[in-house]
Amino acid sequence: RACAAGLQVEVEVENLAQLEEALDTGVDRILLDNMDPAMLQRAVGLAAGRVPLEASGGITLDTIREVAKTGGDYISVGAITKHVQAVDLSLRIV
Repeated sequence: RACAAGLQVEVEVENLAQLEEALDTGVDRILLDNMDPAMLQRAVGLAAGRVPLEASGGITLDTIREVAKTGGDYISVGAITKHVQAVDLSLRIV
């Protein structure tokens, strides 16, 4: 932070022990990676609104509603873009 004032710091955690450690560091946002809904809910309770939380990893359009009910602030759904194929569009002036 001393070298880049104004930049936000986000930390990725994979379990509740890492979350507790991250909460003590003063980061701006915490990404909760590959946690099931029960663990996400515990993480939200543990954070108690101290820092925005983002659920990520293994979340699909079929599971997003259940993840949203856990109370986190953000959800990343890689399934939206993971299998997208690019379309080649061009404009020709004649």
